[in-house]
Amino acid sequence: MASLPLLTLATFLPLLGGLLLMAFAGRSTRAAHMISVATTGLVLMITLGIWERGTLPGAFAQVEEVTWIPSIDAAFRLGVDGLSLPLILLTAVLFFLAAIYSMRLSDRAPTFVVLLLMLETAALGTFAALDGLLFYVFFEVSLVSMYFMITGWGHEDRQRAGLMFFLYTLLGSLPLLLAILGLYIASGTFDMRAWIDAPPLAGLGAMLALAAMLFTFAVKIPSFPVHTWLPAAHVEAPTVGSVILAGVMLKFGTYGLIRFALQMTPEAFAKAGTLILIFGVLSAVYGALVALAQSDLKRMVAYTSVNHMGYVIMGVAVAGMTMDSNMRAVALDGATLQMVSHGLVTGALFFLVGMLYERAGTREMGDFGGLLGRLPWLGWAYILSAFASLGLPGLAHFPAEFQIFLATLNIQPWATLAIVAIAITAGLYLRSIASVFLGTPRDRWAAMADLDGQERLVIIALLVMIAAIGLAPGILLDVIHATTAAM
Repeated sequence: MASLPLLTLATFLPLLGGLLLMAFAGRSTRAAHMISVATTGLVLMITLGIWERGTLPGAFAQVEEVTWIPSIDAAFRLGVDGLSLPLILLTAVLFFLAAIYSMRLSDRAPTFVVLLLMLETAALGTFAALDGLLFYVFFEVSLVSMYFMITGWGHEDRQRAGLMFFLYTLLGSLPLLLAILGLYIASGTFDMRAWIDAPPLAGLGAMLALAAMLFTFAVKIPSFPVHTWLPAAHVEAPTVGSVILAGVMLKFGTYGLIRFALQMTPEAFAKAGTLILIFGVLSAVYGALVALAQSDLKRMVAYTSVNHMGYVIMGVAVAGMTMDSNMRAVALDGATLQMVSHGLVTGALFFLVGMLYERAGTREMGDFGGLLGRLPWLGWAYILSAFASLGLPGLAHFPAEFQIFLATLNIQPWATLAIVAIAITAGLYLRSIASVFLGTPRDRWAAMADLDGQERLVIIALLVMIAAIGLAPGILLDVIHATTAAM
């Protein structure tokens, strides 16, 4: 067991499941869902095994390496540390829950399942890759599955939203390819470990590479002002697509911000730190303000992602600007924990909004009222998820955001003005709770059914993890801090 290449198994098992489905059960909806749940469940079990093997302080652990293109020293390299391992576990959890929720889908289910499994392989590979070329391949392949999910199973304006998503993120990724090629030319290898241990670029070359990376990852996060693809993609995507897009794929950008921009061009990053921090603050405040202006629940939650990812940018920015190793670790601990907590909290909110839309055919807050008495499971689950998103102590966002603002206050006190975004977020979620679940019930929703057993399973699992991280953040922080303290 100790010699099994668990990272490779976890990464490619979903792809294998998709291929088996196409070969032997291509038209069976029931078989497709069985393969989907079984495959993602097995991936989750393997990921727990990877978690049990653990990480190494200041180094990559569980490295699996096979020569790929020897003439340019490109290899199939996978490994984990305290930054990537929590995101790999998050990915496995969300895809498993997405597979369970997707069992209600009957429209071209086999094709949808194949896309879902392909996307899981791309996501796991992105977080585990230790080769620059391999990272880029996984990073780009993820776009294909999500594009077809949006355009094939989305809502009324899905074609435009899918095209906007694909073009924005594809064109946004090209500067990253140039930066990777620059790192290769300067070092003679695509080994990301070498780029981190001894950053090969300096001066103008490092600054140009950093600019390319920042543009790519800002689009992917997305950060203000290159965020405009996100609301349309979320609103038009099917529920599972929104959960994976927000819960997993947005983390490609923030993870890349740390792994590439901060670790591979540290001196250039420190010089540009103030500018990066400004964009983090703007994203946090702007995302909250625009979310406050929304009447569509799904669009509101989508804009809160811009807000919460802004906090992550702030944490990474102040970490790159300080020489205080303790505060650097605190900032990166908070930023990494925020990525995980955002995946769980926003995933729960998108699931719940999708469940409500399936019942009512609308997401406009003004169309509802008094639903808590008729849908107590959905209502209380939404309220708890909303409290988590607004940063209530005892739930997942609080320990993450607390560390980010603590480090920011120590290093760049002016940037803590972004804390006003937390108050705005509280206001917008309390308004949504009052509009949808409190007040006088409307007769048109008298026959609306509460969550069924399958839906309860998905939501309870997420809420338990949200509460566990809020009450005992050391579950994740011990793993994260072993890496950030040594950076």
